[in-house]
Amino acid sequence: MLLPAEALMRPLSRNEVLGMLIRLTVFGAVTYYSIKWVVDAMDPTTKQKSQSKKRAEQLMKRIGVQGITLTDYELNIASHLVDPQTIKVSWKDVAGLEEVINELQDTVILPFKKRHLLPGSKLFQPPKGVLIFGPPGCGKTMIAKATAKASECKFINLQAPTLTDMWYGESQKLTAAVFSLAVKIQPCIIFIDEIESFLRNRSSLDHEATAMMKAEFMSLWDGLDTSLTTQVMVMGATNRPQDVDPAILRRMPATFHVGLPDMRQREDILRLILAGENLSNAINLKQIAERTQGYSGSDLRELCRDAALYRIRDYVRKEEMRQIGLLLQDSEEEELPVDKEKLRPVTQLDLLFGLEKMKESNRATASMLSKPSVVPLD
Repeated sequence: MLLPAEALMRPLSRNEVLGMLIRLTVFGAVTYYSIKWVVDAMDPTTKQKSQSKKRAEQLMKRIGVQGITLTDYELNIASHLVDPQTIKVSWKDVAGLEEVINELQDTVILPFKKRHLLPGSKLFQPPKGVLIFGPPGCGKTMIAKATAKASECKFINLQAPTLTDMWYGESQKLTAAVFSLAVKIQPCIIFIDEIESFLRNRSSLDHEATAMMKAEFMSLWDGLDTSLTTQVMVMGATNRPQDVDPAILRRMPATFHVGLPDMRQREDILRLILAGENLSNAINLKQIAERTQGYSGSDLRELCRDAALYRIRDYVRKEEMRQIGLLLQDSEEEELPVDKEKLRPVTQLDLLFGLEKMKESNRATASMLSKPSVVPLD
């Protein structure tokens, strides 16, 4: 019989060593998956991140980016890529902004598309930053999409929630991934809509993670100047440029103001919106343009949409009256089959009705905003 000390000194047999290795392997695997399960359970965005990675891989294949190895953080950002071929907006969809479009074509698109003419030039490059600002509804986002399509650049539609993470330090890694991904797939445009909500004026009240993320973003943005061949541009859109951090504005040397359209521009916008619609020959768009002072492009679209619905409403009401037998049966028009009846064209009266409806809505909104937010007690 072996004593305990002697038993410890005894060499292990082959089966004992193999059994010990199996137990250690099983223990390690169980420990790893247990920790992984706990971490995944603590992070509610795990499933969303997994789906984003799959979507990013599909997008990269569709836009023809191959042979590039991406990190997990870059895959997360790549899920927000927009294929230029899928962008439906082009310059022909933008009316009344010929001066802005021409300036964008010369300042932004030309250096992207004709870089081969002066490959070694330090000056013939797209601007490092472009800011499009103006009142809401004037087509700032539409212009950004049309720019990406015309320049044939990869388009990262960056949003603030994309860079926020519950774990300390992850936001900085995601911010770094934005620029590293853009460099790998260049030429690339990083677009930030409502940029003031993401890169607003810094203050002592900012959260530490937010302040570090802004500092990391600006530092990496400056780092793009180190290479002459880098074709990465940050484009922002805002209706509150006064709220954007001055350090961000300094990094956006090319600024374009998209203001409310004047009468000629409003007429061009109305003509573009109503193109392809069945219009009455008596339509007078100039009269509508004269009566829509202060309206944005989105306001004019809503006006036309509401006017186009009036003929649908008339048709539906006429059908309801037909079904209950209130229309004359000997009317030649009413004897046509329902599926062959044509909707009447949009008339000037429809546009005037739509305009009056919008004015009433605006008056109601103004009245609501003018009321005090706190009702005094009796």
